[in-house]
Amino acid sequence: MLVRKIGLDIGDVRIGVAVSDFSGIIATPRETYARRTDEADAAFFGELAKKEQADEIIVGLPVNMDGSLGARAVLVKAYGEMLSRALPDIAISYMDERLTTVQAERALIASDVRRGRRKEIIDKVAAGLILQTYLDKKNRAR
Repeated sequence: MLVRKIGLDIGDVRIGVAVSDFSGIIATPRETYARRTDEADAAFFGELAKKEQADEIIVGLPVNMDGSLGARAVLVKAYGEMLSRALPDIAISYMDERLTTVQAERALIASDVRRGRRKEIIDKVAAGLILQTYLDKKNRAR
């Protein structure tokens, strides 16, 4: 059975969302979700996983440059654990997201996207990079 993966770039206010194709090769940035309560967020991502036929959510983990987990990473892990408890049928995995926002910003600048528009879409582009990195790593391991 072919299934998709969902990638998340979790911020304090917004969460970038990306979804893979069924073959697990291509990640596509989808949307930027405005955070609400944990319950509302879990319900949203549960419905998204059902609609997209996804069996796994990959959460970008903001690891420090030295490889340690700072305060931000601890918050993101707590959010991932909340999703894991709320969505027991969906696997939650983590992917090192060091520099993905920087990469997303550079890609958008190179594509000549205006500053105001970049702010609107950077989270979902970062989620796409997180998910693509995960898919590439998984496919190389095969």
